[in-house]
Amino acid sequence: MRSRSAILDPKELGLLLNRIDAFSGQPATKHALHLLALLAPRPGELRLATWDEFECQEATWRVPAERMKMRRPHRVPLPQQALDQLKELHRHTGTSDYLFPSARSWKKPMSENTLNAALRRMGYSSDQITAHGFRATFSTFANESGLWAADAVERALAHVEGNDVRRAYVRGEHWEERVRMADWWAGELSRIKEAAQDDR
Repeated sequence: MRSRSAILDPKELGLLLNRIDAFSGQPATKHALHLLALLAPRPGELRLATWDEFECQEATWRVPAERMKMRRPHRVPLPQQALDQLKELHRHTGTSDYLFPSARSWKKPMSENTLNAALRRMGYSSDQITAHGFRATFSTFANESGLWAADAVERALAHVEGNDVRRAYVRGEHWEERVRMADWWAGELSRIKEAAQDDR
């Protein structure tokens, strides 16, 4: 598996989050980057997301199996910070089926290059961070916190157990723990972002 560039230092992560806040490009691109950080999906899962997949009353995003790497449906708990991002995003793109429509045609999703291009515009090289790298950031912080079961982190990332025997027994979604973990991670990102502002 190819390693994806990711930011793992809290101070550097805080600086990145503040740069996303200050991003002067398309509002939808800024919201997409924030949601990548908050939810840690694969970029393609987010880029192709449609409004009908989101159940905001239940704070859940349901990604259909055909868009998942392992071809299994996936549920993502939505912390309040993600719901706030979606509410604001809906003002910009709510008339499209897609959360992140192409600037050229709202009947198509944004280009797969858009998010990495935005990171380059912010001054980050591909050796520092990629859109996919937000997943490694979340995984590293969640695992190193010691607060969460490794299986819950893996399920949050929609990873499938590689060991056939273990996979037969580990079938749960760890949903309740993942809801708590999503709230914790959103809070961590807010804390890290604020700390970086104080250090400036």
